[in-house]
Amino acid sequence: MTKGVRPSPIPRSAWFVPLFVFVLVTMVTGIAFAKPLGQASDGETIFKEKCTACHTVGGGKLVGPDLAGVTTRRDKAWLTRWIKEPDKVLAEGDPIATQLFEEYNKIPMPNLGLTDSEVAALTAYFESVDSANAPAPTAVPTVPLPTGDPEQGKALFLGTTRLTNGGPACMTCHSVVGIGALGGGALGPDLTEVFSRYGGQAGLTAFLGNPSTTTMNAVWASQPITDEERADLVAFFESATVPARPASLLWTLAGLSGGGAAVMIVAAQVWWRKRLMGVRKPMIARANAKK
Repeated sequence: MTKGVRPSPIPRSAWFVPLFVFVLVTMVTGIAFAKPLGQASDGETIFKEKCTACHTVGGGKLVGPDLAGVTTRRDKAWLTRWIKEPDKVLAEGDPIATQLFEEYNKIPMPNLGLTDSEVAALTAYFESVDSANAPAPTAVPTVPLPTGDPEQGKALFLGTTRLTNGGPACMTCHSVVGIGALGGGALGPDLTEVFSRYGGQAGLTAFLGNPSTTTMNAVWASQPITDEERADLVAFFESATVPARPASLLWTLAGLSGGGAAVMIVAAQVWWRKRLMGVRKPMIARANAKK
């Protein structure tokens, strides 16, 4: 190199080609190894987290139907929308949704707030199972629940015994036969026949272990009930499955109603007497003044 002579700079255009190739290779590699939307394995995870309270795949009915073969029985477009917004489909009077609602004790499928990708993953999983490309989930071995105590379950329902993980008492939102004259809360449904409506011991036990409704999941996800508490509550709900309130409770309600009516009648008479006195006094005063 001649002393004092600077080398020619590399033209800017010479950097463009290798830079373009690098970006292109990076994009293609990312696409090739990206996780496919709606992958069946994702759907299996979602199913285990959000659906097993009411459904099985090949394990029989629980609160809702067994979903083995569901992609062969239902149109994909219908199934996708049903998973996404079951409440709207049922409200529109869809015949399949209505038939399922009637068949499964009029328990509506809750809207789980799933994203489009989660719905796609679930349908991909069901398709994979139905086409035998993936095995149905095997039942996770569980320790049998202890024998439930209905009296302890009643105490848990009422809140006289606190739940271990700090959850609210059931009576906060629900009512059930035999728990007192006023019958409990009214924010949620009456649970008198929940044992039979939710498929007996197996269905109700599964539901209480992983509630799928939006409200209950939000409350219980971080403070679940224990297996013993679940067994006690199931035993209590089983004992509460009766068509009517006991006669003693009806007499109590009748007494409260009669007492309330009597108080109202007495109050009305007192008010009316004062009103009449307010009219009579001026009339008498005017009559005496004319004499």
